[in-house]
Amino acid sequence: MSHDIAILGDGCAALSLARRSKELNDCQITIVRPTNAPQAKDHVWGFWSDPVLTNATNIARKTWQKWAIITPDECAVLSSSTRPYNAIKRSDWLNDSIEIARSSGVKIIDEAEMHHEDYSQIFDTRPPICPEGNVLQHFLGLEIKTKQPVFDPEIAILMDFRVDQSKGMHFVYLLPYSETEALVESTIFSTKIANEEFYKNSITDYLKACFKVSSYEITHQEKGVIPLGKLAPHDPNIPGLGANGGATRPASGYAFVFIQQQINDAIERSVKGKELIFKNPHKKLDLWMDSVLLTVLKNWPEHGPNMFLRMGKSLTGDQFVRFLSGQASWWIRAKVVLAMPKIPFLKAITKRVFSRKKSTNAVVA
Repeated sequence: MSHDIAILGDGCAALSLARRSKELNDCQITIVRPTNAPQAKDHVWGFWSDPVLTNATNIARKTWQKWAIITPDECAVLSSSTRPYNAIKRSDWLNDSIEIARSSGVKIIDEAEMHHEDYSQIFDTRPPICPEGNVLQHFLGLEIKTKQPVFDPEIAILMDFRVDQSKGMHFVYLLPYSETEALVESTIFSTKIANEEFYKNSITDYLKACFKVSSYEITHQEKGVIPLGKLAPHDPNIPGLGANGGATRPASGYAFVFIQQQINDAIERSVKGKELIFKNPHKKLDLWMDSVLLTVLKNWPEHGPNMFLRMGKSLTGDQFVRFLSGQASWWIRAKVVLAMPKIPFLKAITKRVFSRKKSTNAVVA
């Protein structure tokens, strides 16, 4: 007997599950496109190679075995031949997933066509709710072409902090596709979004100062906002999946690999005869460490550049990937903690403890 499953939403999480529908025995999956959802625009997703992302690696636009974190004073260059960094276009992954899903019998319908009573299970991948005051990762990126070769296509720049730090922790994310082509993104961690000109001017100033580039052709523009920290479900009455099921790493905004891990774990349990459910893919210790880091970035963002540089200098490339991918050992976590500046982290822990006590007292009162 077929088990009918509806997935609300048609983004990364929904289609990542749909493309693997054949692995779910006797399940009929239907993707439900939300009514009045904003038109999704193309983005570049970055990720480190992982067994659950083999299909994405195969269609990635570019792969780098080296990546860098740069401050005005120092630079950390990490490398991994087994866990390289990749860039994939959102549209390439989604289109590939739609093709595979449809060939596997997955249905795609509009929300107006959906009747809830027709489904034995419904999962919600619509965006979670971001509480007011949460830290946001907001960005604007330009894909550019330069007349002269200026980029090193062998090294992805994950964070270059040689930019204005007045609006929060601010860095440039630069993915060089060739010596003359790159995605250059101005990214800020703060509670308030900047105006569009700030990001664009930051990119212009950065390219002039660091690459001596004053003119370039813009071939694509992308922008977005990723809510960080603890988020509320889109609808608390419907089980979540993907970002709406806690898949986004709270302090980094990384979600792609965690969505695949979440789906992979659910499928493995289902194949063993257990109920299909999607659990939060993050370990409790990682969530606590992320909460402390976010407290530092929200209240004392000036420490951000040094923290990430120290992390990069304290770990090997493989260890760095394992930490950000939620696969760190106790030893790797300890190395990260020992590398961090102690005073801001102690202040953050103290602030969180007292905030929790105030909340508890308010509830009791």
